Amino acid sequence: MTKIWHNKAIICDSLGRPPDMELGSVGDGWSLCRWRQFVGTYSLTACPDPMFVVHIAGKPQVKTWQRDGWSDTSSIPGCATIVPSGMATGWLVDGELDVVTLSVSSDLLKTKTTQDMFARMRFAFADPLGVALTRQILSELYAPEAHEREAYVSAMVNALKAHILAGPPTQGHPVEIPTSDFSSFRLHKIMNAVLDHPEAEHSLDQMAAMAGITPSHFCRVFKKATGVSPHQYVMKARLDKAQQMLVQTDLTLAAVSEALGFTSQSHFSRAFRGYAGVTPNDYRNRGRRSLNMPSHAA
Repeated sequence: MTKIWHNKAIICDSLGRPPDMELGSVGDGWSLCRWRQFVGTYSLTACPDPMFVVHIAGKPQVKTWQRDGWSDTSSIPGCATIVPSGMATGWLVDGELDVVTLSVSSDLLKTKTTQDMFARMRFAFADPLGVALTRQILSELYAPEAHEREAYVSAMVNALKAHILAGPPTQGHPVEIPTSDFSSFRLHKIMNAVLDHPEAEHSLDQMAAMAGITPSHFCRVFKKATGVSPHQYVMKARLDKAQQMLVQTDLTLAAVSEALGFTSQSHFSRAFRGYAGVTPNDYRNRGRRSLNMPSHAA
């Protein structure tokens, strides 16, 4: 009898182990799994159902294979990724990783909007609400047993599924409701601004002003949504960009440092070594040796 492979089985086969935690099942039309602590290069054969992947913790060193090389950007905690059904993928994980995958049956994608949303790969985009809902689900699943917990977890899972199926705005610009309160859209906008231009100043005061809240309040809500402080998020974005520049350009360390807004080359070198575990020159040499990925992982 031919074995029927579903998303969880394909990931288990690639990683060589089961998920740390699982909720739901293929029969329910969805399956939520948590995967932690795997390092290396991985190839996933095409999955039968689309996946929504939430990067909740770990080192910000996750890239995906794109045609002829690793992606320019990396996924970091606080990012989400959509993997469509029927698409083989390759993954480069340099350090510990903590992600949650929510596989959704293609049968649930009943509208053209949801079908289009899951029709292509969307890698490492900011989704504060999706991350916040995922974290809340995990906190309840790991909490001591309680009579009311099952209903609460079910409500949170339904909220996460509804959020994913609703998807980001695809036409025009999202309307921001005038309010002095903090909104997830504002945080999403700030995170994308950092990822788009990591070299900019992105001071705490500037980001808090964009969010419309005080710097201290902004720090609290930002860390709750992403798991890192605003300063750490900016620094990770800069160093991630530095890794790309080191491997793909011949710019000097001084030029890379200046292009990414570091105060000095020595500051850049110290920060990079603490982030990547090697000096910028060593990373450049190692990265150029490993640019060619085995064909089976593409």
